[in-house]
Amino acid sequence: MANPYVNATLEEGVVTLTINHPPVNALSTPVLKEIEQSMEEALSQDAVKAVVITGAGALFVAGADIREIATLSSSQQGREVTARGQGVFNRIETCPKPVIAAIRGLCLGGGLELAMACHIRVISDQARLGQPEINLGIIPGFGGTQRLSRIVGRAKALEMILTGDMINAQEARTIGLADRVIPDADLLRQAQGLAKKIAGKGQVAVRAALRAVQEGSERSFSEGLALESELFGRLCETEDMREGLAAFLEKRQPKFKDR
Repeated sequence: MANPYVNATLEEGVVTLTINHPPVNALSTPVLKEIEQSMEEALSQDAVKAVVITGAGALFVAGADIREIATLSSSQQGREVTARGQGVFNRIETCPKPVIAAIRGLCLGGGLELAMACHIRVISDQARLGQPEINLGIIPGFGGTQRLSRIVGRAKALEMILTGDMINAQEARTIGLADRVIPDADLLRQAQGLAKKIAGKGQVAVRAALRAVQEGSERSFSEGLALESELFGRLCETEDMREGLAAFLEKRQPKFKDR
């Protein structure tokens, strides 16, 4: 798959989506539309088991398209723009296939909001992350105020949002904003390797795990436990469970059929 702003390549069950919108991979309306289209394409293909999202060049995404934002002059226009971005990122967050962000260089504003919508964030040791919208007289609008506080806690989220300051990779890892910190030269290979490892698992169980964690986090603890139990029960009727258990007992690698 090749689009003007988002290039997609498929290897060993993993689609890598590379945002290519020089000079800073800004999330303009056309770029957001292509991300959405590329994700839907990936979801529609059984051969795709996982998705990696990264940026072309030396950075991930440095934010939304400031020239577009500068044209907004009414609350209605502002709501429409944020609803569009939130819709795309919500789709990524609720995707039934794992989505991994591979982040190098700058990951700011809308770029960080995109990264936070992904299920796992792997970042370069040279990366810098932040929500600098306050410096423009605005606030994050693609989900940043909500996801950041849920990931790093209210106080740290407020510090980052109210100051607009960037943090480095080590601090991002410490506060839970990054799941892995990788040497820059090896970032994409390791992110794709992680995606391929997950792609090799039984996809029925992968989908169940994603749903249990995502939906469970939005419910009470007891409701989350009930959802977990329900999904576990459904897995007990699958071929993949029988194959996984048999392979373990026979001391061999399982051959999952995703059913």
